Amino acid sequence: MTALAGAGLPAGVDLAAVVAEQPDPLVFATVSGAHLYGFPSRDSDVDLRGVHLLSVAALVGLGEPAQTRTAMWHRDGVEMDLVTHDLRKFVQLMLRRNGYVLEQLLSPLVVHTSPVHAALVELALGVLTRHHGHHYRGFAATQRRLFDRTGELKPLLYAFRALLTGVHLMRAGRVVAHLPTLLDAEPAPAYLADLIAAKRTAEHGALGDLVGRDVLGRDLDALAARLDQAQQDTRLPEQPSGSRELDDLVVSARLADPRHHPPEAPVSRTGERRAG
Repeated sequence: MTALAGAGLPAGVDLAAVVAEQPDPLVFATVSGAHLYGFPSRDSDVDLRGVHLLSVAALVGLGEPAQTRTAMWHRDGVEMDLVTHDLRKFVQLMLRRNGYVLEQLLSPLVVHTSPVHAALVELALGVLTRHHGHHYRGFAATQRRLFDRTGELKPLLYAFRALLTGVHLMRAGRVVAHLPTLLDAEPAPAYLADLIAAKRTAEHGALGDLVGRDVLGRDLDALAARLDQAQQDTRLPEQPSGSRELDDLVVSARLADPRHHPPEAPVSRTGERRAG
Protein backbone atom coordinates (compact mmCIF):
# COMPACT_ATOMS: atom_id res chain seq x y z
CA MET A 1 0.00 0.00 0.00
CA THR A 2 3.03 2.32 0.06
CA ALA A 3 2.53 3.39 -3.55
CA LEU A 4 -1.12 4.17 -2.86
CA ALA A 5 -0.21 6.24 0.17
CA GLY A 6 2.10 8.42 -1.90
CA ALA A 7 -0.20 8.87 -4.89
CA GLY A 8 -2.09 11.89 -3.60
CA LEU A 9 -5.39 10.06 -3.14
CA PRO A 10 -8.04 11.78 -1.01
CA ALA A 11 -7.70 10.97 2.67
CA GLY A 12 -10.28 8.71 4.26
CA VAL A 13 -11.60 7.04 1.10
CA ASP A 14 -12.06 3.30 1.67
CA LEU A 15 -11.17 1.71 -1.66
CA ALA A 16 -11.27 -1.80 -0.18
CA ALA A 17 -14.98 -1.34 0.45
CA VAL A 18 -15.51 -0.66 -3.24
CA VAL A 19 -13.94 -4.03 -4.08
CA ALA A 20 -16.11 -5.84 -1.54
CA GLU A 21 -19.30 -4.35 -2.99
CA GLN A 22 -18.85 -5.77 -6.51
CA PRO A 23 -21.34 -8.43 -7.70
CA ASP A 24 -18.57 -10.72 -9.00
CA PRO A 25 -15.11 -11.30 -7.54
CA LEU A 26 -12.39 -9.02 -8.84
CA VAL A 27 -9.15 -10.41 -10.22
CA PHE A 28 -7.58 -7.03 -9.55
CA ALA A 29 -8.40 -3.38 -9.07
CA THR A 30 -5.92 -0.54 -9.53
CA VAL A 31 -5.98 3.24 -9.58
CA SER A 32 -5.61 4.82 -13.02
CA GLY A 33 -6.02 8.33 -14.40
CA ALA A 34 -4.25 11.41 -13.07
CA HIS A 35 -3.12 9.67 -9.88
CA LEU A 36 -1.34 6.99 -11.90
CA TYR A 37 0.04 9.55 -14.32
CA GLY A 38 1.57 11.58 -11.49
CA PHE A 39 -0.33 14.84 -11.82
CA PRO A 40 -3.48 14.67 -9.67
CA SER A 41 -5.25 17.83 -8.58
CA ARG A 42 -6.72 18.50 -5.19
CA ASP A 43 -10.16 17.91 -6.72
CA SER A 44 -9.29 15.00 -9.03
CA ASP A 45 -11.74 12.13 -9.09
CA VAL A 46 -10.53 8.61 -8.35
CA ASP A 47 -10.44 6.32 -11.39
CA LEU A 48 -10.52 2.62 -10.51
CA ARG A 49 -9.95 0.01 -13.20
CA GLY A 50 -9.88 -3.76 -13.01
CA VAL A 51 -11.10 -7.19 -14.01
CA HIS A 52 -14.11 -9.11 -12.76
CA LEU A 53 -14.69 -12.85 -13.11
CA LEU A 54 -18.07 -13.91 -14.43
CA SER A 55 -19.30 -17.26 -13.19
CA VAL A 56 -19.53 -20.27 -15.48
CA ALA A 57 -23.28 -20.35 -14.87
CA ALA A 58 -23.64 -16.75 -16.04
CA LEU A 59 -21.73 -17.52 -19.24
CA VAL A 60 -23.53 -20.74 -20.19
CA GLY A 61 -27.03 -19.62 -19.22
CA LEU A 62 -29.56 -17.76 -21.34
CA GLY A 63 -28.68 -14.33 -20.04
CA GLU A 64 -26.19 -11.84 -21.47
CA PRO A 65 -23.87 -10.94 -18.60
CA ALA A 66 -22.03 -7.64 -18.75
CA GLN A 67 -18.55 -8.06 -20.17
CA THR A 68 -17.80 -4.48 -19.11
CA ARG A 69 -19.21 -2.76 -16.06
CA THR A 70 -19.10 0.97 -15.41
CA ALA A 71 -20.18 2.81 -12.28
CA MET A 72 -19.81 6.39 -11.06
CA TRP A 73 -20.66 7.71 -7.62
CA HIS A 74 -19.68 10.12 -4.84
CA ARG A 75 -18.33 8.87 -1.54
CA ASP A 76 -16.97 10.92 1.33
CA GLY A 77 -17.11 13.98 -0.92
CA VAL A 78 -15.00 12.35 -3.64
CA GLU A 79 -16.14 11.54 -7.16
CA MET A 80 -15.19 7.98 -8.07
CA ASP A 81 -15.65 5.74 -11.07
CA LEU A 82 -15.00 2.05 -11.60
CA VAL A 83 -14.66 0.25 -14.92
CA THR A 84 -14.04 -3.50 -15.02
CA HIS A 85 -13.91 -6.04 -17.84
CA ASP A 86 -14.55 -9.74 -17.53
CA LEU A 87 -11.27 -11.66 -17.56
CA ARG A 88 -11.79 -13.04 -21.07
CA LYS A 89 -12.50 -9.62 -22.58
CA PHE A 90 -9.56 -8.06 -20.74
CA VAL A 91 -7.16 -10.67 -22.09
CA GLN A 92 -8.53 -10.14 -25.60
CA LEU A 93 -7.75 -6.44 -25.20
CA MET A 94 -4.25 -7.29 -23.95
CA LEU A 95 -3.60 -9.14 -27.19
CA ARG A 96 -4.45 -6.04 -29.21
CA ARG A 97 -2.43 -2.83 -29.29
CA ASN A 98 -4.27 -1.46 -26.26
CA GLY A 99 -2.05 0.55 -23.95
CA TYR A 100 -4.89 1.40 -21.57
CA VAL A 101 -5.36 -2.13 -20.26
CA LEU A 102 -1.62 -2.68 -19.90
CA GLU A 103 -1.30 0.50 -17.82
CA GLN A 104 -4.18 -0.66 -15.65
CA LEU A 105 -2.72 -4.13 -15.23
CA LEU A 106 0.78 -2.86 -14.44
CA SER A 107 -0.29 0.09 -12.28
CA PRO A 108 1.68 0.17 -9.01
CA LEU A 109 -1.39 1.66 -7.30
CA VAL A 110 -2.92 -1.69 -6.39
CA VAL A 111 -6.19 -1.73 -4.46
CA HIS A 112 -6.84 -5.47 -4.82
CA THR A 113 -4.78 -8.32 -6.25
CA SER A 114 -4.90 -12.09 -6.65
CA PRO A 115 -2.78 -14.95 -8.03
CA VAL A 116 -4.48 -14.51 -11.41
CA HIS A 117 -3.46 -10.84 -11.39
CA ALA A 118 0.13 -11.85 -10.70
CA ALA A 119 0.01 -14.33 -13.58
CA LEU A 120 -1.34 -11.66 -15.94
CA VAL A 121 1.48 -9.31 -14.96
CA GLU A 122 4.01 -12.05 -15.63
CA LEU A 123 2.58 -12.64 -19.10
CA ALA A 124 2.23 -8.95 -20.00
CA LEU A 125 5.75 -8.62 -21.38
CA GLY A 126 4.89 -11.05 -24.16
CA VAL A 127 2.05 -8.94 -25.54
CA LEU A 128 4.15 -5.79 -26.06
CA THR A 129 4.69 -5.00 -29.74
CA ARG A 130 5.94 -2.13 -31.86
CA HIS A 131 2.32 -1.43 -32.80
CA HIS A 132 1.59 -0.11 -29.32
CA GLY A 133 3.28 3.02 -30.60
CA HIS A 134 0.16 3.68 -32.69
CA HIS A 135 -1.96 3.64 -29.54
CA TYR A 136 0.10 6.31 -27.82
CA ARG A 137 0.39 8.46 -30.93
CA GLY A 138 -3.38 8.39 -31.41
CA PHE A 139 -4.14 9.11 -27.77
CA ALA A 140 -1.73 12.05 -27.74
CA ALA A 141 -3.30 13.50 -30.89
CA THR A 142 -6.78 13.29 -29.36
CA GLN A 143 -5.64 15.03 -26.18
CA ARG A 144 -3.81 17.69 -28.16
CA ARG A 145 -6.99 18.53 -30.07
CA LEU A 146 -8.85 18.74 -26.76
CA PHE A 147 -6.22 21.12 -25.39
CA ASP A 148 -6.50 23.27 -28.52
CA ARG A 149 -10.24 23.63 -27.82
CA THR A 150 -10.14 24.12 -24.05
CA GLY A 151 -6.71 25.49 -23.15
CA GLU A 152 -6.73 23.29 -20.04
CA LEU A 153 -3.60 21.83 -18.49
CA LYS A 154 -5.10 18.36 -18.10
CA PRO A 155 -5.29 17.35 -21.79
CA LEU A 156 -1.95 19.04 -22.43
CA LEU A 157 -0.25 16.93 -19.77
CA TYR A 158 -2.07 13.85 -21.05
CA ALA A 159 -0.65 14.50 -24.52
CA PHE A 160 2.92 14.86 -23.27
CA ARG A 161 2.52 11.85 -20.99
CA ALA A 162 1.22 9.63 -23.79
CA LEU A 163 4.06 10.55 -26.14
CA LEU A 164 6.72 10.00 -23.49
CA THR A 165 5.16 6.68 -22.46
CA GLY A 166 5.19 5.59 -26.09
CA VAL A 167 8.79 6.66 -26.63
CA HIS A 168 9.93 4.87 -23.47
CA LEU A 169 8.01 1.72 -24.37
CA MET A 170 9.53 1.60 -27.84
CA ARG A 171 13.02 2.33 -26.53
CA ALA A 172 13.14 0.37 -23.26
CA GLY A 173 10.31 -2.16 -23.62
CA ARG A 174 8.63 -1.00 -20.39
CA VAL A 175 5.19 0.51 -19.80
CA VAL A 176 5.71 3.58 -17.60
CA ALA A 177 2.65 5.80 -17.19
CA HIS A 178 3.98 8.08 -14.41
CA LEU A 179 4.99 11.40 -15.95
CA PRO A 180 7.46 12.52 -13.22
CA THR A 181 9.27 9.18 -13.62
CA LEU A 182 9.33 9.63 -17.39
CA LEU A 183 10.89 13.08 -16.98
CA ASP A 184 13.85 11.38 -15.30
CA ALA A 185 14.04 8.61 -17.91
CA GLU A 186 13.56 10.51 -21.18
CA PRO A 187 14.59 13.94 -22.49
CA ALA A 188 11.62 16.28 -22.09
CA PRO A 189 10.85 20.01 -21.84
CA ALA A 190 11.92 21.43 -18.48
CA TYR A 191 8.65 23.35 -18.08
CA LEU A 192 6.63 20.13 -17.68
CA ALA A 193 7.48 20.02 -13.97
CA ASP A 194 5.98 23.51 -13.61
CA LEU A 195 2.84 22.45 -15.48
CA ILE A 196 2.44 19.46 -13.14
CA ALA A 197 2.74 21.77 -10.13
CA ALA A 198 0.22 24.21 -11.62
CA LYS A 199 -2.36 21.48 -12.21
CA ARG A 200 -2.39 20.50 -8.54
CA THR A 201 -4.56 23.50 -7.74
CA ALA A 202 -7.48 22.61 -10.05
CA GLU A 203 -8.46 19.61 -12.16
CA HIS A 204 -9.60 21.84 -15.03
CA GLY A 205 -7.13 24.69 -14.57
CA ALA A 206 -6.08 26.66 -17.62
CA LEU A 207 -2.59 26.92 -19.07
CA GLY A 208 -2.68 30.69 -18.92
CA ASP A 209 0.63 32.27 -19.83
CA LEU A 210 2.84 29.54 -18.33
CA VAL A 211 4.18 28.49 -21.75
CA GLY A 212 3.61 29.92 -25.20
CA ARG A 213 1.42 27.99 -27.60
CA ASP A 214 4.10 28.10 -30.27
CA VAL A 215 6.62 26.49 -27.90
CA LEU A 216 4.13 23.79 -26.95
CA GLY A 217 3.33 23.02 -30.56
CA ARG A 218 6.99 22.74 -31.45
CA ASP A 219 7.76 20.45 -28.51
CA LEU A 220 4.75 18.21 -29.09
CA ASP A 221 5.67 17.87 -32.76
CA ALA A 222 9.25 17.00 -31.78
CA LEU A 223 8.08 14.33 -29.33
CA ALA A 224 5.73 12.84 -31.92
CA ALA A 225 8.66 12.63 -34.34
CA ARG A 226 10.74 10.95 -31.63
CA LEU A 227 7.99 8.39 -31.15
CA ASP A 228 7.94 7.74 -34.90
CA GLN A 229 11.68 7.14 -34.89
CA ALA A 230 11.59 5.04 -31.72
CA GLN A 231 8.87 2.86 -33.21
CA GLN A 232 10.94 2.40 -36.34
CA ASP A 233 14.05 1.46 -34.33
CA THR A 234 12.42 -0.62 -31.57
CA ARG A 235 13.32 -4.22 -30.90
CA LEU A 236 9.76 -5.01 -29.90
CA PRO A 237 8.18 -7.69 -32.10
CA GLU A 238 5.51 -7.30 -34.75
CA GLN A 239 3.10 -9.73 -33.08
CA PRO A 240 2.28 -10.55 -29.45
CA SER A 241 3.23 -13.89 -27.94
CA GLY A 242 1.83 -15.88 -25.06
CA SER A 243 -1.73 -16.20 -26.35
CA ARG A 244 -1.81 -19.91 -25.49
CA GLU A 245 -0.64 -19.25 -21.93
CA LEU A 246 -3.20 -16.47 -21.56
CA ASP A 247 -5.93 -18.76 -22.88
CA ASP A 248 -4.93 -21.42 -20.36
CA LEU A 249 -5.04 -18.82 -17.59
CA VAL A 250 -8.55 -17.69 -18.52
CA VAL A 251 -9.83 -21.28 -18.59
CA SER A 252 -8.14 -22.34 -15.36
CA ALA A 253 -9.28 -19.22 -13.51
CA ARG A 254 -12.87 -19.76 -14.60
CA LEU A 255 -12.94 -23.45 -13.71
CA ALA A 256 -11.26 -22.86 -10.35
CA ASP A 257 -13.95 -20.36 -9.34
CA PRO A 258 -15.62 -21.79 -6.18
CA ARG A 259 -19.02 -20.86 -7.63
CA HIS A 260 -18.40 -23.52 -10.29
CA HIS A 261 -18.23 -26.21 -7.60
CA PRO A 262 -21.40 -26.01 -5.48
CA PRO A 263 -21.65 -28.29 -2.46
CA GLU A 264 -22.91 -31.75 -3.30
CA ALA A 265 -26.51 -32.51 -2.47
CA PRO A 266 -26.97 -34.78 0.55
CA VAL A 267 -27.27 -38.50 -0.15
CA SER A 268 -30.31 -40.42 1.12
CA ARG A 269 -30.09 -43.89 2.68
CA THR A 270 -31.07 -45.38 -0.68
CA GLY A 271 -28.05 -43.74 -2.29
CA GLU A 272 -30.07 -41.14 -4.20
CA ARG A 273 -29.21 -37.46 -4.18
CA ARG A 274 -31.73 -35.39 -2.34
CA ALA A 275 -32.57 -31.88 -3.42
CA GLY A 276 -31.10 -29.24 -1.16
